[in-house]
Amino acid sequence: MTQPLRLHYAPDNASLIIRLALEELGMHHQTVLVDRAARAQDSEAYRKINPNGLIPALETPHGVIFETAAILLWLDEARPGALAPRPGTAARGDFLKWLIFLANTVHPALRMTFYTEKYIDPNPDQEATLRSRTQQGLVTNLNILEAHADGTALGAATPSMIDFYLAPMLRWMALYPAGGTDWFDLTRWPALAALTRAIEARKSARHVAELEGLGPTPFSAPRLAMPPEGSAT
Repeated sequence: MTQPLRLHYAPDNASLIIRLALEELGMHHQTVLVDRAARAQDSEAYRKINPNGLIPALETPHGVIFETAAILLWLDEARPGALAPRPGTAARGDFLKWLIFLANTVHPALRMTFYTEKYIDPNPDQEATLRSRTQQGLVTNLNILEAHADGTALGAATPSMIDFYLAPMLRWMALYPAGGTDWFDLTRWPALAALTRAIEARKSARHVAELEGLGPTPFSAPRLAMPPEGSAT
């Protein structure tokens, strides 16, 4: 690749997933801050990069890629076999189904608990009901993931992109929305807790945690980000 990869990111946002994968893969890249405090994701300039106004977006020699799972799959094609089973192998199907489960089921539900106003008319009682029911669904999702974190598709000694996708989401469940995380206790899911500890022990994750101000235990015992630049919210 002659053109450098450029990751449009905000600290402790979904771009964290991509940044972890890039670091783990050792893929040289530049980062471009999307200033959420200034609503830069809604700017005309950023909408030309990602018309959905969401973070992240990755500029590549083949054009801009957005949507977290799409970027991960593009990275997998760029470094085949490094963080996912190769296409055509027996384990590929397990990888794909759990990746899409995270992207289509868990991630949207988590976003719904953070931004209820985007999914329902403003009404504190109705928003609380939506958040509560969505969190109940997330408990079911986590129970399923816990039962399958057996080292095949997720929770293996050598992590896959699935692990790097899931660990940040477990972090956000513990932190957001402020005052609305009583439903979540990572100790209820010991296999997932072990996964978070394994990820944060990796050199790549420690480096990203330092760059984004996530603290020494960003996934197993997270605290709010204190980034050197930008804003997480």
